[in-house]
Amino acid sequence: MPYTDPPMPDIVLATLNAKYIHASFGLRCLLANLGDLRDRAGMLEFVIQQQPLEIVEAVLAQQPRIVGFGVYIWNVTQTTEVVALLKKLRPDVTLILGGPEVSFETDGQPITALADHVITGEADVKFAEVCRRLLGDADTPVCGGLEGGQECQPHIIAAGLPPLAQLASPYDLYTDEDLRHRVIYVEASRGCPFTCEFCLSSLDIPVRAFPLEPFLASMQRLLDRGATQFKFVDRTFNLHLPTSTAILQFFLDRWRAGLFLHFEMVPDRLPEQLRGLIRQFPPGAVQFEVGIQTFDDTTSKNISRRQNLDRLEDNFRFLRQETGVHIHADLIVGLPGEDIESFGRGFDRLVRLGPQEIQIGILKRLRGTPIIRHDDAYRMIYAPHPPYEILSTRDIPFEQMQRLRRFARYWDLVANSGHFTTTLRLLWQDDTSPFARFLRLSDWLHARLGRTHQIALHVLAQALFEFLTTELALDHDLAATTLEDDWHRAPGRAALNLRGLSSPASRRSLDRSARQSQHARATPSSQAVSKKNV
Repeated sequence: MPYTDPPMPDIVLATLNAKYIHASFGLRCLLANLGDLRDRAGMLEFVIQQQPLEIVEAVLAQQPRIVGFGVYIWNVTQTTEVVALLKKLRPDVTLILGGPEVSFETDGQPITALADHVITGEADVKFAEVCRRLLGDADTPVCGGLEGGQECQPHIIAAGLPPLAQLASPYDLYTDEDLRHRVIYVEASRGCPFTCEFCLSSLDIPVRAFPLEPFLASMQRLLDRGATQFKFVDRTFNLHLPTSTAILQFFLDRWRAGLFLHFEMVPDRLPEQLRGLIRQFPPGAVQFEVGIQTFDDTTSKNISRRQNLDRLEDNFRFLRQETGVHIHADLIVGLPGEDIESFGRGFDRLVRLGPQEIQIGILKRLRGTPIIRHDDAYRMIYAPHPPYEILSTRDIPFEQMQRLRRFARYWDLVANSGHFTTTLRLLWQDDTSPFARFLRLSDWLHARLGRTHQIALHVLAQALFEFLTTELALDHDLAATTLEDDWHRAPGRAALNLRGLSSPASRRSLDRSARQSQHARATPSSQAVSKKNV
C-alpha cells in the first residue's frame, strides 16, 4: 500500500527539494528504517522557492517533538533560515540534521550550530537510534559529552555504514501522486571505486550492492503501480556486470511504452554483454549520464581521475551508431591545471563524439573533498557561499571564468535544450573549433542581450539568426530555413518567420524528459555533429 502520513506525528522528516519533480529519496530511506517508530513519523517535502515562514508553519502544524532536515548544497541556505525560525518559535522541538552538506567540516557552519544534533554519513539506521533514545528518555540532555556524570546525546553523531542487506526498502513510500508526476529515484548500490578529488562519492569506498532479488521485487511493485521513470542514483551502474545486466534484462523483459531509465555510467566500461542488451531498447528509452570531466592528462592526474580515453571514444561511437541511448556527458570548468585552451580542446573532442547533451559544470568545492589540497599551488578561489563555485584559478582568471560561465549557460539554452539541434551545426565549418565558435556566439549574445536568464525562446531564435547572417555571413535563406525547421519540430508552436517578424513563442522551460523528447524529434543525422561538419 502507498504511504500516507500519520496524524500529528512525533517525528517529522523534512527537506527542501530543488523542484517539485524531485522526490526526496533520502527522506524515504530514513522513514522506511524507523522500525517501531515508523507509525509515529511523517514526511513533509517542500521546494526551495517556498517562503521559509510557510515551511515553518507547515512543520509546526504537525506538533512534532523531533524534526529532521535533509541538508544539501542546493538547499542549505534556505534550510538555515527555516531552522533558525523553528528554534526561535519552538526551542523545545529537537532539530536533527543530516545529509552531505553537514556530514563534513561541521565546525563553523551556521546551520549546524543551530541544530540540536547532526548525524554525519549514511543515517538510515542511526537516525532511528537517535530518535528512539530521545523519545524514550525525555530528560536526556543535549550536550557534547558527559554532563554531571550523566551520558547525553552528542551534538555531532557519526553514522557507520549500514549493512545494505538489512535495510528496509523505501520504494513503497512513493505515493501514487509521486508515480504520476515525479521522478522515481532508486539505487542498486552505494559508493564509488574511483578517487576523483572533486567528488564526495570518492569518499564512499568500497562499493556496496543491495541484494538483487529483493531490489528487483521492489522494481516490480513500482511497475505494477504504474511507475514509468526510474532514475538510478548509483555512481557506477555498470561496474558490476552481473548486476547491471540483470537489471537491464529485467526492464527489457517488462518493457512498455513510456518507460524511461537513467543510469550513471563508467564511460570506459561497456563490454559486449552490456552492448547486446542496450541495442534492444527503443530510441530515447535509456539515458546514460557519462562523467568525462576532462580530457587533459595532466589535469586528470591532478584530481586522481583514471579513465581509458580510447575505450571511452569507442563506447561513444557504439552508443551513437548502434543504439538509441540518449547520452548526457559532463565536463567541468576550473579543475586544477586546466586552462581555457585545454578545456576547449576537450570540448571539441567531446562534440565530435556526438552526445545529445554536454553538461558544462563549474567546479564546486564540496565539503570534505580533497580538492582543497590544490588551493595554494593553483590559486583556487571559490565563492564563500553555496554552491561554492570556483571563481578563479592560476590558469583561468576571474574575467575568463565569467566568460566560461556564460558559455555554459548559453550552451544549455541553445544546444542542450534540443530546440536548435540542426541550427547548431551551422555554427562551425570544417576548419573551425566548435568551442571557439560557440565562445564567440556566447560573447556576442551577452553583448547583445545583456543577460543569461529569462530569455524568451523566440528572442533567442532571432538572435541566432542575426548572428548567423551578420557575424558569420551565412546565406539568409539557409539560416532561416534551418532555424524554422528546428522551430516547427515541436508540435503546436506558433509560426516563426525569420524573413520577416516572428510571432510570440512559448516561454516554457524543458525538464529532462521533455528535453529528451525534443532531441528525439530530430532526425538521426541532425542529433549528432558528424566529423565532416567539425
